[in-house]
Amino acid sequence: MENNKNFESNLKREIYFVGGGLASLAGAVYLIRDCGVEGKNIHILEGLPLLGGSNDGAGDAINGFVCRGGRMLNEETYENTWELLSHIPSLDRPGLSVCDEILEFDHANPTHANARLINKEGEILDVMSMGFNTADRMALGKLMLAPEQKIERLRISDWFAQTPHFFETNFWYMWQTTFAFQKWSSLIEFKRYMQRMVFEFSRIQTLEGVTRTPYNQYDSIILPMKVFLEEKGVDFSLKCKVVDLDFANGDGITVTKIHYEDASGKGLIELGENDLCIATNGSMTDNATLGSFHSPAPFVPENPLSGSFWKNIASKKEGLGNPDAFFGKPEESNWESFTVTLKGDKFLKMIEKYSRNKPGSGALMTFKDSSWLMSIVVAKQPHFKNQPEDTTIFWGYGLYTDKLGDFVKKPMRDCTGEELLTELLYHLHMEDDMDEIMSTVVNVIPCMMPYIISMFQPRAISDRPSVVPEGSTNFAMISQFVEIPEDMVFTEEFSIRAARIAVYTLMGIPKKIAPVTPHHFDIRTLLKALNTSYR
Repeated sequence: MENNKNFESNLKREIYFVGGGLASLAGAVYLIRDCGVEGKNIHILEGLPLLGGSNDGAGDAINGFVCRGGRMLNEETYENTWELLSHIPSLDRPGLSVCDEILEFDHANPTHANARLINKEGEILDVMSMGFNTADRMALGKLMLAPEQKIERLRISDWFAQTPHFFETNFWYMWQTTFAFQKWSSLIEFKRYMQRMVFEFSRIQTLEGVTRTPYNQYDSIILPMKVFLEEKGVDFSLKCKVVDLDFANGDGITVTKIHYEDASGKGLIELGENDLCIATNGSMTDNATLGSFHSPAPFVPENPLSGSFWKNIASKKEGLGNPDAFFGKPEESNWESFTVTLKGDKFLKMIEKYSRNKPGSGALMTFKDSSWLMSIVVAKQPHFKNQPEDTTIFWGYGLYTDKLGDFVKKPMRDCTGEELLTELLYHLHMEDDMDEIMSTVVNVIPCMMPYIISMFQPRAISDRPSVVPEGSTNFAMISQFVEIPEDMVFTEEFSIRAARIAVYTLMGIPKKIAPVTPHHFDIRTLLKALNTSYR
């Protein structure tokens, strides 16, 4: 009888998602699949004209393609991701799920990087040794045993202050650029990565643990989920910017109204008694801007959309976190990427010869002496569904955007696409071929992201709110800025796990959520990592 009541209430319930990123799409799938909610009762409100949040991929062969970044998946630690994607049909392979499609592609195209670190002379370095000394190993070992409550607000550099040699090791250069850490990033997040990715420690020099998608993440993950949800009747309201929420008076947390802005002006959604609001309280790609071959991408950190929204609601209720800890220092949380679109494959063939990796097999190439700490990724071609056979692309990024280039004497953030590619060609020592390579360029599109690693900012544990805050009756938050014990941010898995927690908790679903796999307690994995640390 109780189940019948729940089913009837679900039919009458409206659910509103703030933000159209991966977490919201995953939440909508869980509502339909596990809760009996009809698609027409699910509303996804997105301020941009495109779904996907930070999982993007756009452009064409005439104007150039754009990857603001790339999301590396992982077979061992993406517990909820694979379960979810196993229920989403492939758009290209009838009878196959997106999960099967990705894993089949990855197993057929394994990663084994031969050119992980490159020095200023253009020499590919031998990175079989992590480069640790005894003090480095001791500091890492102590960190693995330190309770998070004892390392709140600390930066990575605080922990290794007595052993600065750590930041000169091959390990740090590879770990830093693979996951986009800075010396001033959160020690808690660094520790969680060391625990969750401990098995990656012993293969960081080849990145064999990276799981790749057949295309960019928008085409391979977001688009199939969007099509699945459209067929179920889910309502997508694009260019609809949610700016604030109203809460009922009292001690609890109950959303009563959603304030939004769209082309018609300001609007208001009033929530009914059974309705739910599930909000993206922060986005790493807030205020991302694009440049072109002849113009830099502007650095405009003011008034981040999701950060401002989060600040508005956190000021009204206790327990909704502290956005200032993450969105308060854009000079520390930015980096810049660039996507290169080319006619033909001449340049990719040159990189293949240099790196001894075919496109898609080499993962990250990092120029360790670059003042920008520049890295590039050459994916298997085509990387976009609408990419013609005679067009190739690759993308790269730099972590230090305020530093002068080694060859182009300008800060990275002030460089045009042409200047970014010029700097890269000098680091590859291919300047003699510059004119020929440039003649094949369609576009080089820079992308400045002021908050791309804002979730790595040093923090107190309480700065990130719970997915479902204490006292909530109809409200949850899903993003890279919520607190999920032991899990690591900047991953697809974190977004999907947050969505599953939000939906199951608010809907009272007793189904199990795949837990964080404790790889750091596996003795074989630990012994392999220990052996690697002495190489």
